Amino acid sequence: MKRPGNYRTESRANACVIGSGPNGLTAAIVLARAGLRTTVFEAQPTIGGGARSAELTLPGFVHDICSAVHPMGVSSPAFAGMPLVEHGLEWIHPDLPLAHPFDDGAAAVLARSLDETCAGLGADGDAYRRVAAPLVRRWPALIHEVLQPVPHLPASPLLMARFGALALWPATTLARRLFRTEAARALFTGIAAHSVVRLDALGTAAAWCLLGLAAHAGGWPIPRGGSQRIANALASYFESLGGRIVTNTPIHSLEDLRAEDAACILCDVTPRQFLALAANRLPDRYSRQLEAYRYGPGVFKVDWALRAPIPWKAAACARAGTVHLGGTLDEIAAAERAPFEGAPAERPFILLVQPSLFDSSRAPAGMHTAWAYCHVPNGSTEDMTARIEAQVERFAPGFGATILARHTFAAAELERHNANLIGGDITGGANDLKQLIVRPTLSFYRTPLEGVYLCSSSTPPGGAVHGMCGYHAARLALRRRG
Repeated sequence: MKRPGNYRTESRANACVIGSGPNGLTAAIVLARAGLRTTVFEAQPTIGGGARSAELTLPGFVHDICSAVHPMGVSSPAFAGMPLVEHGLEWIHPDLPLAHPFDDGAAAVLARSLDETCAGLGADGDAYRRVAAPLVRRWPALIHEVLQPVPHLPASPLLMARFGALALWPATTLARRLFRTEAARALFTGIAAHSVVRLDALGTAAAWCLLGLAAHAGGWPIPRGGSQRIANALASYFESLGGRIVTNTPIHSLEDLRAEDAACILCDVTPRQFLALAANRLPDRYSRQLEAYRYGPGVFKVDWALRAPIPWKAAACARAGTVHLGGTLDEIAAAERAPFEGAPAERPFILLVQPSLFDSSRAPAGMHTAWAYCHVPNGSTEDMTARIEAQVERFAPGFGATILARHTFAAAELERHNANLIGGDITGGANDLKQLIVRPTLSFYRTPLEGVYLCSSSTPPGGAVHGMCGYHAARLALRRRG
């Protein structure tokens, strides 16, 4: 399917895409559907960017290298317009999207059913319903608006006003205002921690508004066989349109594409990489804007091959695809504040996924896989393995005895594995309020170079596997090309 090297000996393309992550592949599909002969260039031997899988620990154990759970993927308007099921993509929905255990053996749960979630939150069930139900009912319209390019005139201004009235709050402040019980506050704050921003910062409630609502409206699914299947389905569809993918071919400069005679070039790269690609061709002002673009905290990630399922104290955790490990709101907030203060937390907040409970293709019969990470300072080389495993053991005594093998990625190592993960930042840049609106500059996808565009998660609507950055960039390129 993917051919390495020697691309200049083949017929020329009308368009080129640098990078084969979900955004790059989505951009390529949009261009190919418009009739352009399109080539995707990938530096690595395998396609996928942040949607790749590999046997990182032992033979037969399939691990997701970066992304693992895809609420935005299953809700993506771009993906919905593609026949990805026909090209091998199958979503699996765990019994519960999320469980959040506590030291006493109880757990708060985020169920696909809004009623089940509210019932489990007890005294805070009514408050949760008042906030979530009106937005869940309008989810198709809401996700369409949220994943639009910035700026745009909303088709549903009242809906967006209701969303914004929640999303703009600091997560910790809103959790305390909305809920009385520690369980509801911790569940809310743990979801908000996906923002990878200090949880007392403005706009951090937006992560709950998206991910929490997505659980009820579309679920938090995993792809059967691993996240690589998303990239493979996108690539298969692209190639069915006549597109071409060339792997093992790093593009170091836009000049490398001169022989392609491309009418447009889309770059699924972050601002730092684009500065290197464009060399000295960019105006000074634009270069300074890209140089000022800020990257967020990195992650330290562990993958485990396990001889048995994780022995959770809380039974609900064994039904959940994702488990958040961090205890109370105050504990989570302190852990997420630490990377911004220059040191990883002693008791980090852990995001853990256990796909093999629901997808038997991930491990040999009777065996299991698990995946976990915590946030650390950007570029950190700190080994967080012991601290992560201590947090798992806290809520699952005996976990250590189930480990057959482990593989770790420090933040700095993630960047060496995938050049888009600057310092281990998996979101394409800091997600503070300013950079959620201006991403990476007020030009958004456009660059000062004729026919050259950015289409990575460093452009709107930002991180996650949804392809919408590539979708919007490619549509803009086509409009400007006429």
